[in-house]
Amino acid sequence: MKLFKSVVLPMLLAFGLSAAQAALDIGERAPDFTADAALGGKTFRYSLGEALAKGPVVLYFFPAAFTEGCSIEAHEFAEAIDQYKALGASVVGVSGDDLELIGRFSAQVCQSRFPVVADDKRQVIKAFDAAMRKRPEYADRVSYVIAPDGKVVYTYMSLNPHQHVERTLAAVQQWVKAQPGR
Repeated sequence: MKLFKSVVLPMLLAFGLSAAQAALDIGERAPDFTADAALGGKTFRYSLGEALAKGPVVLYFFPAAFTEGCSIEAHEFAEAIDQYKALGASVVGVSGDDLELIGRFSAQVCQSRFPVVADDKRQVIKAFDAAMRKRPEYADRVSYVIAPDGKVVYTYMSLNPHQHVERTLAAVQQWVKAQPGR
């Protein structure tokens, strides 16, 4: 509770958010998953647990590959990937698209800079309560910052593709600053 009051709550207030807006609550354990993904057009099995063993993960959901908003958002994440890496964080996108489409999207729009999960059965989307309410066949546009212990430290929900990068990057920076020895 001390961490929530000293780090997470001020972050939420600074970004004008409340925990009630999140699909998963701050402090809640993120569901672990392994799923088919692509990076630079090459397919592999992505494991959230393995990624978290290396540092915080920015997990973002988006409605559909190659649509205008989703392409804007993916491009912004690709452009900022070095900033995330400098903080020890990784980025992964998740969509309900199939692996073939995600493979092309990962190479073309994501510029081969970060992996994208193909969740065509919507298992990850459901586990993170990230389906659109009115169109559940699509993921909502929601971004999570997950600490290496698997707990959600920040969420941002907005169909507007702008600010997901800015806000998650700021949240990762805040999390890093709050770590002992920093």
